[in-house]
Formats: sequence, C-alpha cells, structure tokens
Amino acid sequence: MDKNILILGYGPVGAATAELLKDKHYKVTIAQRRSPKDLPEGLAFTPCDVLDRASVMSAFKSADQVVVSLGFQYDGKVWKQSWPLAMGNILAAAEATGARVVFIDNLYMYGPQKAPLTEDMPLTSYGAKPSTRAVITRMWQGAADAGAVKFAALRAPDFYGPGVSLSHLGTDVFNAIGDGKAAQLVMKPDVPHAFAYVPDIARAAVTLLEASDEDYGQAWHVPCAPAKTPRQMLNLAANALGAKLRIQALPLALIPVVGLFVPLLRGMTEMRFLFDRPYEVNADKFAKRFWGNATPFEVGMPKTALAARAAKL
Repeated sequence: MDKNILILGYGPVGAATAELLKDKHYKVTIAQRRSPKDLPEGLAFTPCDVLDRASVMSAFKSADQVVVSLGFQYDGKVWKQSWPLAMGNILAAAEATGARVVFIDNLYMYGPQKAPLTEDMPLTSYGAKPSTRAVITRMWQGAADAGAVKFAALRAPDFYGPGVSLSHLGTDVFNAIGDGKAAQLVMKPDVPHAFAYVPDIARAAVTLLEASDEDYGQAWHVPCAPAKTPRQMLNLAANALGAKLRIQALPLALIPVVGLFVPLLRGMTEMRFLFDRPYEVNADKFAKRFWGNATPFEVGMPKTALAARAAKL
C-alpha cells in the first residue's frame, strides 16, 4: 500500500492496529514520546509529544492518515488539562496537513445511562472525565462540521485481549485465576457488562481507515459480543486454564473510601455508574455499514487467558 499511516500511541490497541496494517502492507509509523522497546521490525518510529503543537505538526507532516490511540493518567484534573490541549493540537495538525484521523475513543461522553448506548445520545456534563470527553467531542465535531478536518471517532467500551494489562479484565485477573487465586474485580460480577476485544477494535480502526470520506465526520461504536456478566466471561477463561473460578469483588460503595489510599480507585469514584447497572453497547450503525461479527467471548476469553499464562513462562 502506498499510504502512510501514523499511529499516535502504542498501547494494546495501537499495537494491534499497527500489526494488522503491517500485514496489509501499509507503511506504518508509531509516534509517542519514546520508542517502544518491543517495536516489531517493519514499523517506523518518530518522537511526538501530543501536548506540544510543533511536535504533533512534525509527526503529521508525512502521514496520509492517523490513528489516535492515546491515554492519559486516570485522573480528572489531568484529563481536563491534557485532553483539550492534545485534541486541539491533533485538529490543528490534521487541518494543516489534510491527514484523515481515526480517533479511538471511549464511551464516557454519554454519562450515566440506563439503555444500551447509541451514537446519537446527548453529550453529558457529568463528572470530570465524562464531561472532558464531551468537551473534546464537541471540538472535533465542530472542526469536522466546518469542513476543516476529516475525522472519525471509533468508540469502544472497556476492552480485553492478549497482552492487555490496564483493564478490568487485564492480565492480573487471568493470572490470578490460573494460580488458583481469587480474581479481584472492581465491578459487580453478576451484572452484564459490554467488553470489546482488542483485535476487533484494531479491525474496526482499519475498516475506517479504508472507508470513504463520507464515513467521516461522525462517531461509530465498535462491534462487541453480546454482553455477559464478568462471572460468565471469566468462567470461560477458567475453563481454558483448567482452574476453578473464584471472584473477590470490591463493593462499589467502598470505592471512594479505598480511593483515599489507591489513586487508580480514586479516579474511578465518579465512574461507578459504569458498573452499578447493566452496561450494553449498540453497534448496529457500524454493523449495517461495515461488519458486525464481533469475536465471541467463547473465543476471546480462552485466547486471552492462555496468552497470559504463556507470558509468565
């Protein structure tokens, strides 16, 4: 392929997207502050600080398209300061260079909801992190509506997959199950909760990169397997590991108390609405336009659990 793809951020989603693009013979460059230690052969690297406009401009200058898969410290104050600045820099660089952007987003901008999430739900003013996601959504929507940029948001719920550590269903959870210990959860184990499989997110990102301009200027939900409870999902992992599932779940009411001593939980206090009710995502829009055959948990969970075990060996 003759298109140059820039990937801002080389976490699990960025890495999976890069691998898929490389397999399709695109020219792929990874951009972040420091080069990843495990950067595979065939991927280029350029330094980039998304909080510095000149740095972002420099990274964008040779890119035809950009995948943004960034993350900041899970802290409301950090998000309020960093996300609008980063988005402003990304939009300025996209306008200056004409590069199309696929932004890997989450679903916080909807705030507390009771129905399955759809792309047309109103933006929230609730909380520090959800309201910040709403602010940057309005930023890219305004730029796209004005014709200044070609920008598509790909929204995903909590994710899981081989090599994923910073997730509610991360490596530590699967390693605990394999070691015969209780899986530690900060969510109700018997309430359905949507999870996206990282390879599906990467596949959806590449789908949008290969889509036409008419598919930009809007948000899309990543197809997910039908929501199951954490207990149901982890039972699939336990069976693959030949282990018996035990779960130890932190009561949601204790998150603010424990958060006084654990910074990550402190950042989750305002996000309890994600876990105190069924959390489902409607991806019919993406399925009707592209594809909807998300990886079943019966496939993804065993692969993730066995990958965690193999990484320990």
